[in-house]
Amino acid sequence: MMKLMVTLWFTTTTLLMALHLRSEESGSEQVLARNEFMVSSDAGFEIYVREVMLETGRNLQRPPVILLHGARVPGVASFDLAVPHGSFAADLTLNGHAVYIMDARGYGRSTRPPQMELPPEANGPLARSDEVVRDIGAVVDAVRQRTGVNRVALLGWATGGHWMGQYASIHSHKVSHLVLYNSLYGGTFEHPMLGRGSANEDPENPGQFDRATQGAYRFSTAESLFPVWDNSIPIDDKTLWRDPIVAEAYATAALASDYTSNLRTPPSFRAPSGAIEDSFYLVTGRQLWDASLIKAPTLVIRSELDFWSRHGDVQKLIEHLVSVPRVEVVTIPQATHFVHLDRPERGRTQFVETVVTFLM
Repeated sequence: MMKLMVTLWFTTTTLLMALHLRSEESGSEQVLARNEFMVSSDAGFEIYVREVMLETGRNLQRPPVILLHGARVPGVASFDLAVPHGSFAADLTLNGHAVYIMDARGYGRSTRPPQMELPPEANGPLARSDEVVRDIGAVVDAVRQRTGVNRVALLGWATGGHWMGQYASIHSHKVSHLVLYNSLYGGTFEHPMLGRGSANEDPENPGQFDRATQGAYRFSTAESLFPVWDNSIPIDDKTLWRDPIVAEAYATAALASDYTSNLRTPPSFRAPSGAIEDSFYLVTGRQLWDASLIKAPTLVIRSELDFWSRHGDVQKLIEHLVSVPRVEVVTIPQATHFVHLDRPERGRTQFVETVVTFLM
């Protein structure tokens, strides 16, 4: 029988392992090693992966974890910033996991579709979910071969959770754990930012995504990354909630992810529009995958102040996750969509502890 654990207001009593683990042999601080490699997906597409593990290689006592970004900012900028409290990948590694951060096609250092060299209005949205799921599959198989394990853990943030969930619904036998973090699923018809009545809807065809206007990809400046984040922080002084050093590193890494960013004024990076089309249909009541097909233990984690996912997404997932051996649902109170990049006392510590405990 499925075990359902629902915690709507989460207060942890589990302590994280020290983030500066010391080896029993020498007492010295553990050193992280980062390696980069490419994985072949569909013909013509190479998928970038960053591996983060202990320099000693002693990370295989727990399942390896693949992290997938959301609709706009790619993997390294999302999960492995070289500043204090900016690397969720490092948190997982220091708690016993080898971590693999991937960029879906069209993002970061992965192959960009040739249409991204043309003006965005020349083509429809790129990198829809069926394509990204194939990229995930290529990375999963590469990590399984690299680590010698049969099943890997998957964590997706926002649209990354939708993509990871769709993959897990097809290939559960390769998944040890699934974490859906601030992700859409479907089941409700309202969304103030993405759905009906938004700029994403075709004004001449209500209920359809405006493919012509949205184009193949979008441009984002550093400044454009922060308004939705700022608006969800419930205090005036945002620096008390989000470390300016983390914010600067996030914006810098996002721009650095696109070699063309400095060709425009102000600098901007490109992201495919397929994730937005996926999301439009998810928030207007459609489901692009069926959670009842997932058979791996699943954690659904949501920030109370999230602007992307909705309470209805969580409820529909609970209703549909009928084949998994264990479901945990956690809402982090007074946390934002970007909780893993916020200050530790603003929900980040609870987020990391929740994930680490689930993966044990």
